[in-house]
Amino acid sequence: MTTTTLNSLARASSAYLRSAMHQPIQWHEWGEEAFAAAQLENKPMLLDIGAVWCHWCHVMDRESYDNPEIAAIVNEHFIAVKVDRDERPDIDSRYQAAVQAVSGQGGWPLTAFLTPDGKPFYGGTYFPPDDGYGRPSFRRVLLSIANAYKEKNGDVVEQAKMVESAIAQSESFAGRSGRVSPSIIASIQESAFKMFDPQHGGFGQAPKFPHPSALDLLIEQYSRTGDDNLRNLIVTTLEHMANGGVYDQLAGGFHRYSVDERWVVPHFEKMCYDNSELLKNYVHAYQATGAEFFADVARDIIRWMDEWLSDRERGGFYASQDADISMEDDGDYFTWTLDEARAILTEEEAQVAALHYDINEVGEMHHNPAKNVLYVRAPIEEIGRRLSLARERVAALLASAKKKMYAARLQRPTPYIDKTVYVGWNSMCVSAYLEAAEVLGLNDARWFALRSLDRILSEAWKPARDESQRDEAKSAGEGALATRLLHVVAYSDPKAQHREVPGLLEDYAATALACLDAYEATADLSYFKFAQAIADSMIQKFFDATSGGFFDSEPAADGNSLGVLATRRKPLQDSPTPAGNPMAAIALMRLHHYTGDSAYRDQAEQTLETFAGVAPQFGVFAATYGIAVAHFLNPHLQVIVISSNAADAQAEELYSVAAAPFRFSKSAMRLTASEAVAANLPPALAATIPQLPSLAGGKSFAVLCSGFNCQPPIAKSGELQRQMEIALKKNR
Repeated sequence: MTTTTLNSLARASSAYLRSAMHQPIQWHEWGEEAFAAAQLENKPMLLDIGAVWCHWCHVMDRESYDNPEIAAIVNEHFIAVKVDRDERPDIDSRYQAAVQAVSGQGGWPLTAFLTPDGKPFYGGTYFPPDDGYGRPSFRRVLLSIANAYKEKNGDVVEQAKMVESAIAQSESFAGRSGRVSPSIIASIQESAFKMFDPQHGGFGQAPKFPHPSALDLLIEQYSRTGDDNLRNLIVTTLEHMANGGVYDQLAGGFHRYSVDERWVVPHFEKMCYDNSELLKNYVHAYQATGAEFFADVARDIIRWMDEWLSDRERGGFYASQDADISMEDDGDYFTWTLDEARAILTEEEAQVAALHYDINEVGEMHHNPAKNVLYVRAPIEEIGRRLSLARERVAALLASAKKKMYAARLQRPTPYIDKTVYVGWNSMCVSAYLEAAEVLGLNDARWFALRSLDRILSEAWKPARDESQRDEAKSAGEGALATRLLHVVAYSDPKAQHREVPGLLEDYAATALACLDAYEATADLSYFKFAQAIADSMIQKFFDATSGGFFDSEPAADGNSLGVLATRRKPLQDSPTPAGNPMAAIALMRLHHYTGDSAYRDQAEQTLETFAGVAPQFGVFAATYGIAVAHFLNPHLQVIVISSNAADAQAEELYSVAAAPFRFSKSAMRLTASEAVAANLPPALAATIPQLPSLAGGKSFAVLCSGFNCQPPIAKSGELQRQMEIALKKNR
């Protein structure tokens, strides 16, 4: 903090923006005011895009933006704009494409220089305060850009035109459509094998990111084929990740990525969306392999999310946990010296913990070589042999040491939790919790997921704000669609005013999917109706009826988009969250299975065909698209368990059998006999289940439905398992 005078970011809502309110930079939020000032003063714009969890964003804040000398240069020569990439991913994605076109790299902090109308002409990521790291000093960059804008304005404008063209082409898929076929999945799988690290698991070399969508696609392919090569890839990757330092061995939950190829040293921030999608991976791997280790990791991820990223009172999942306490540390909260461990453990506990977690006098952290990242170096059996201890004794000592170390860690200053509740990320967490609850029998997780979804639907699914909006929507043919989904449910700082940021494609698609998951988990038709309404609104707001596919955001209502926001994007690539277009296609296919409405299937097909010609080139980065293709190509298998009453043991057994196998195209749902009437079912099910004569027999049974046809009722779990195996083999 360098000044007691607050800049305009004191009025911001985002935690990241508010953290800069004391800086001597005359920051603006993204908006008309900033652009008007730039044009009035004929100054270039300095755009800084970052996030509250971003370590190097904080470094650049401290080194440059807190520096009065640099602030004076910025304030004299530029109009400075700061953007939170989590709050405005639509802005971030476009300027990321711009900076990558200019510099060949992207990431955060993103530092871009714009003309007064917001067109980028130069940029980079982190700039050091002094020349170094192969980068010019930020002071030198600022003065050079300011001089170029004044002295070579024609060149700057020409460069801006070229960069704007590059943004438009970065995700333009015109003329690249094709037919949807299994070869697309095969090409993504081939890409995964080429990138696979057989020694440490994962894809590519350092730095290593998890790629949850690719893992899910490969787990499903293994479930279909039984290919041992796929099993080896899946098991090697998930085991090494969970045993590595990229996983928090004490609290549970995954850090964002590993800086080394062995998954040992992470970037320590933790994101809700990484953990939601990895939770699905471990649940699905447990279903596919039966390995209890994967189920244990899934439960442990939920333990961490429950404790640290959950609003237990109102429902909702928080966005992230920061990596550091201050700029002087690098994961110090999460790491240990040998002396720190010995200070709280008995000699025997310390001996076991040091062997298990590889705690030594010299650790892995460059800023403090005594600090160790905890990762599983030696398994319990090996420690028992080395110390001549029984396995049970080693396990007990390790459990005691882990408990003491976690309790001691809780006494340390805790990295910041961004308590912002984002709609799309929350919906992903809801879906993951509901899947885990179904497979692992976690009633508390199921309850919290539904509570969180109910909060999204009550606080972020909004009717039109006034009568004129409703009339406008009605005249446009929207009818009941005069509703909108927001991007943010609640901000982290209770002092901040709430902003109604419009929802993006990924918010709509993820929430529609979460509502369908909730319907399948509860048989409550209201969730299905929400899913349909949100999907219909998504189509109306984002679907390109001419060329197919979905745009990521709505055009400005007045047609006057700021900066390069007028550039339309159709997101295909996972980054790292699942891309909006394939998520939308999955939601539409699932709605088609429940309604029989061919329009949903047609729009899903149009969307998939839009990218079919280019998707294979993206490899594992188009894995969610591959998942959408799997949904499209394989008949949907619905298993409906009808119970005579809510506590029927036979129905429980049937439902467990129905939930056990993993397939994208399979769903399981349980209803009581009183619920299984037409008024409580979506159209496709209403046309079949109520006509079943066994419904009046007073006994529980299951029905297998595929392709809008249902088999006769099945009362015995063994027979249900046999029939499901037959049906799933047909889907190969």
